[in-house]
Amino acid sequence: MMEERANLMHMMKLSIKVLLQSALSLGRSLDAEHAPLQQFFVVMEHCLKHGLKVKKSFIGQNKSFFGPLELVEKLCPEASDIATSVRNLPELKTAVGRGRAWLYLALMQKKLADYLKVLIDNKHLLSEFYEPEALMMEEEGMVIVGLLVGLNVLDANLCLKGEDLDSQVGVIDFSLYLKDVQDLEGGKEHERITDVLDQKNYVEELNRHLSCTVGDLQTKIDSLEKTNSKLQEELSAATDRICSLQEEQQQLREQNELIRERSEKSVEITKQDTKVELETYKQTRQGLDEMYSDVWKQLKEEKKVRLELEKELELQIGMKTEMEIAMKLLEKDTHEKQDTLVALRQQLEEVKAINLQMFHKVQVGIGFVSTSQPGSLLLSTMVKLVTGYHSVLSQAAFLVFCHSSCRRRE
Repeated sequence: MMEERANLMHMMKLSIKVLLQSALSLGRSLDAEHAPLQQFFVVMEHCLKHGLKVKKSFIGQNKSFFGPLELVEKLCPEASDIATSVRNLPELKTAVGRGRAWLYLALMQKKLADYLKVLIDNKHLLSEFYEPEALMMEEEGMVIVGLLVGLNVLDANLCLKGEDLDSQVGVIDFSLYLKDVQDLEGGKEHERITDVLDQKNYVEELNRHLSCTVGDLQTKIDSLEKTNSKLQEELSAATDRICSLQEEQQQLREQNELIRERSEKSVEITKQDTKVELETYKQTRQGLDEMYSDVWKQLKEEKKVRLELEKELELQIGMKTEMEIAMKLLEKDTHEKQDTLVALRQQLEEVKAINLQMFHKVQVGIGFVSTSQPGSLLLSTMVKLVTGYHSVLSQAAFLVFCHSSCRRRE
């Protein structure tokens, strides 16, 4: 891994050096057809792929450097325009094509070095995508970022429309760098041999990488063939399912038609029943109205009778009140008559006593009168006494009669 990092760093130095020299001869304005610029992007792609973790999916293994580049959008808000533009390009179908387009746009903005420096400064995030010995995780990554700063003097006009970035093969053309090494080194044999050996090692590494890529592609092809066979089986199963669903749909339509006919018949029968019920209801309503009228008349009559009964009750209550008052008066009168009767009885007793006394006196007087007075005077005296006695008896009898009549009324 150390030799691979060294080879990639040397190739990056050479590609940047050749690119700057060619740009100076062309006036520092480059387009997408410029060969040194194309080779620079190829070398840059190899540097970003070095030590990249392989992500497995259902169609095979995926090894794309666009994943780490997407982190720049989160770490540096200025790069959001690049990410948005790359995602909105309809020509790009793969992650490799999006990664190449991202490098193109970053170079045109002259911020490629700044964006990669932000990534290297956050190695804890890069560890999710790179192995610990990857170029981006070691010091060589910072060296490459320093080399990329020199590209800010270039003006690149790159048109992404029409570019087939998804299917380009990233193969380094060493002929450019071999010529430049011979011209630039001029006679330093030792350094030239060292560079050639480095290039040889890199070519071997590239060959190994291409062999791995071929193996991955073969695995993808096998996986795609299996997926294709599965899809064909699923398609045949789906076709059978569609046929069965169509038959079921036809049966459901027939059932729906039968249900609709039954529903129409049921609705018609329901309408007739409802009509009959409505007529019955009208007749019942008429009978209830007549019954209500009779009940209302009867209620009025009962109210009238009730009022009459209430009046009669009031009269009875008044008569009862008067009778109670009369009874109280009679009781009072009776008590007074009883008192009078008692007084009369006492008087009667007194009269009896007086009569006895008078009788004794009369007897005595008779004896005396017989001797001294004539019989006529004695007779008149007896008549007066008897008359007084009868008057007293009549008064007593009247009082007794009044008392008994009062008792009967009670």
